[in-house]
Order: sequence, then C-alpha cells, then structure tokens
Amino acid sequence: MSDRRFTLDTNVLVYAMDRQAGERHMLSGRIIAMAMQTDCWLTLQSISEFYAAMTRKRPTSIDAARDQALDWLAMFPTATATASTVRSALAFAASGRSSYWDALLVHTAAEAGCTAILTEDLTDGTVVANVRIVNPFGSATLSPAAEELLSAD
Repeated sequence: MSDRRFTLDTNVLVYAMDRQAGERHMLSGRIIAMAMQTDCWLTLQSISEFYAAMTRKRPTSIDAARDQALDWLAMFPTATATASTVRSALAFAASGRSSYWDALLVHTAAEAGCTAILTEDLTDGTVVANVRIVNPFGSATLSPAAEELLSAD
C-alpha cells in the first residue's frame, strides 16, 4: 500500500466520457491518464454509478459506456464494499454528515488503503475515515492538491 493511494469518484469518470462537460471533460481525461501511472484504485461502486449515469443521461451510447466501464475494470485495481464498510457507511450516514452513497465510497476507499478521493461532491480538504477529500477541479486547471496526488514521482 502506498501513502498516496487514492480513488476517483463517479463524477470524474462521467466527465471523462461526457464531451458536453467542457473543461471538466478535458481535465477528467487528464486525471484518468495520470491516475493510470500512479497508485489509483477504483471502487466498484464508482464504476457501477458511472454506467448507471451514462445510460440514464445518454451523453454516449450504452455500448460505449459498457466498454469504458470494462476498460477501467481491466486498467485499475478495484475495491468493493464489504459488510464492514456498509456498517461504517450506515453509521456515518445516520449521523447526518453525508449521504449513504458518499459514506460508502469513503469507507470502501479507506478499507482499500486509499488516503484520498478525487471528487467534487464532498467538501474539499476535509478528512473522513482517514481519507482526504480532494476536489481536482481548479478554475481551468487541476487543483494543486490533485496535481500533487497525481504526480508519478
């Protein structure tokens, strides 16, 4: 395990395929390319949510969404929710501090040894279950925290 292991939230994956997402589309493509050179794990939750979002919103074809999800499954190590992560997520969500799905993502990442999540959905800079939340999107570039995390050195 690396102290720089991280994961990508669904929004980064969706933006990478959604050409209508403007700068976020370009940045997400860059994030994923850089993530392939680092200790990035994807959660099965994020890949599943990606497929559900892409086939519901239809910014691309069902076949393209499926093929992209399968590619990411082949390219990245994956983490899945366990009974322990579900228990932790339920407790955290019940405390009112996040949605259940965000709590499940964070606790699954923590159990997989991730120290950060790149997402725009949670409060940048906070730490939950020893996992730092990093919003990768700066104004027109990657945020400095995301740039540091994605650097391959």
